[in-house]
Amino acid sequence: MSNIQSMPIQFGMPTLIESPSLLRSLNLCAELGLDFVELNMNLPEYQIENIEASSASKMLAETGKYLSIHLDENLNVCDFNTAVAEAYINTVLKTIEFAKNVNAPIINMHMSDGVYFTLPGKKVYLFERYMERYLDRLRFYRDACDKAIGESDIAICIENCGEYRSFQKQGINELLESKHFALTYDIGHDFYTGNSNELFILERFDKLKHMHIHDVAGNNLHLPLGDGDVDILGKLRLAQKTGCRCVLEAKTIEGLKKSVDYLDEIIRYMDEHADAELSTVEDI
Repeated sequence: MSNIQSMPIQFGMPTLIESPSLLRSLNLCAELGLDFVELNMNLPEYQIENIEASSASKMLAETGKYLSIHLDENLNVCDFNTAVAEAYINTVLKTIEFAKNVNAPIINMHMSDGVYFTLPGKKVYLFERYMERYLDRLRFYRDACDKAIGESDIAICIENCGEYRSFQKQGINELLESKHFALTYDIGHDFYTGNSNELFILERFDKLKHMHIHDVAGNNLHLPLGDGDVDILGKLRLAQKTGCRCVLEAKTIEGLKKSVDYLDEIIRYMDEHADAELSTVEDI
């Protein structure tokens, strides 16, 4: 048994350009001893109208794996064009139905920056300028998702990409009023922005359910674990404390394999030093 399989954290892999078909991804997931694949809905084959829950469920049963789902990164449920916003919301609602049918526990989403005007010396973000409209649209989206999820345990997890802006933090707080919304902590993106979101996320510790784990060196993101400067050990302790699922967000098969090997080593270290680390974990 690999050290990954002995860890009380479930680890997954992203959808890779090298392995775009679901079956190939699930087989690679099984080969590496991982637990799930995060389906990327930016790809044409994973648009909600192009993937059938019945065939996906059959492949999941055959491989013993499960899915999480990454929504389209262009998602903007607060677009001022109502028809555009409704199209995005309807896509999420259909994705929730798909997630129910395949027992996917996590749906990952980004917070849109929206449009900004560049003025002399500053940028004016329209979501901030029209804050009440922005927050009203987020509440409408939240309530629609609540109704669609119902009694299911699905969590829609909000991922940090860049540094959260003040209006986004207010919007996230509105979404987190629902038990169906939670947080994804992308440790690589946060490291790249000087850990700008760490305090905001840790202050909402009980809402942290998902992590994207990759290394960073300089301007290079999504490196294999161990190839950069991120405190992977510390973040794994946080994941262990919160019970987060973790996606190893390397972008190539080679990088993913290297990340799994590194993870095996670091989990072995954690097992060997469990007693010494206990107090550190309690302090997170």
